[in-house]
Amino acid sequence: MSSILRVSVLVGLAAVLACVPACGKKDTGKIKIGVVTNCTDPFWDLCEAGAKKAAQEFDVEVLFRQPEGLDVAKQMPIVEAFVQQGVKGIAISVINPKGQKKDLTRIAAEVPLITMDNDADADTGRLCYIGVDNKEAGRAVGRLVKKSLPPEKGGTIAMFIGSDVSANGTARTQGVLDELATPDANGTAATRKINGKDVPGKMYGKYFLVDGEAKTDGGPEKNPQQYPHAMLGRLENVPDVCLIGLYAYNPPAILSAVKSKELVGKVKIVGFDENPVTLRAVAAGEVEGTVVQDPYNYGYKSVEVLAAVARGDKSKMPSGSLSYQVVTKDGGPDETINGLHIKFPRAADYENVVKAQFASIGK
Repeated sequence: MSSILRVSVLVGLAAVLACVPACGKKDTGKIKIGVVTNCTDPFWDLCEAGAKKAAQEFDVEVLFRQPEGLDVAKQMPIVEAFVQQGVKGIAISVINPKGQKKDLTRIAAEVPLITMDNDADADTGRLCYIGVDNKEAGRAVGRLVKKSLPPEKGGTIAMFIGSDVSANGTARTQGVLDELATPDANGTAATRKINGKDVPGKMYGKYFLVDGEAKTDGGPEKNPQQYPHAMLGRLENVPDVCLIGLYAYNPPAILSAVKSKELVGKVKIVGFDENPVTLRAVAAGEVEGTVVQDPYNYGYKSVEVLAAVARGDKSKMPSGSLSYQVVTKDGGPDETINGLHIKFPRAADYENVVKAQFASIGK
């Protein structure tokens, strides 16, 4: 950790600990489990709902925190505060696996540590990872793109994501591109004349990826809709365009930009995660589909595993990744894809499931 970051973490830790007597609950005497996310988002509200359900069922107390802005300097003081408060287990969505490796290794030696949604290297000492195989989930996004713009013709694509250093960010992006690629066009450099300008990119099959990489926006607090809005300006009057959003807040941001330019139905949108705006848009036919992870289960399973470990039982730890689902307007039958059992629920049905999960925590 750099000296600047270390100072930031220590200052943040002092601030977090200072607020504990004022904002913390009375000590219940129960086992405490800490859960810290990578940012603030409705996705994590669903995770909190699952964590609270598990806390009731397994008789533990959950400390659940959502830092802002995909910022390690805001996340790590919360983790350090959990350790100071005597938690018996911590679940974390890792923001920067390389940058946080040293600190995660140290913490894992003190407190049972698991990762969820975003993994860290196994040699950090983390006990297990709770989440989907993000490369496989990315490939599912790629299949939605091919359904929207058939591979025989292809089209122009742009991808948007919060981080290109997180484990899920790099894996999802690569999964999409692997699915679209062909042996003779797998990241081949290319230039296209668009509205009188030479636009650099890369070819994956017959799909032209604008600028040759995903556009990173830094998180939901950083006005993410500006990026798809600017992209649509660059691609004005270009046919066969698909914009891809790979973090929960990205599809709503893309949809907002598409609506502002009155391009709904003309520009294809493919999403990730179960943001309520995204689910409604899929049901309405405004978004082609979205690949979902079930954050409610992330929260539930994380607490179940850590509660068991705190009591000396490691049998609850998953042996592999969890299955993703693909939500579309009309749904479809279950399939086995690359060894995974995948469900294809209708958007309206899945939206009702998510509504019930939000309602369980009053949101």
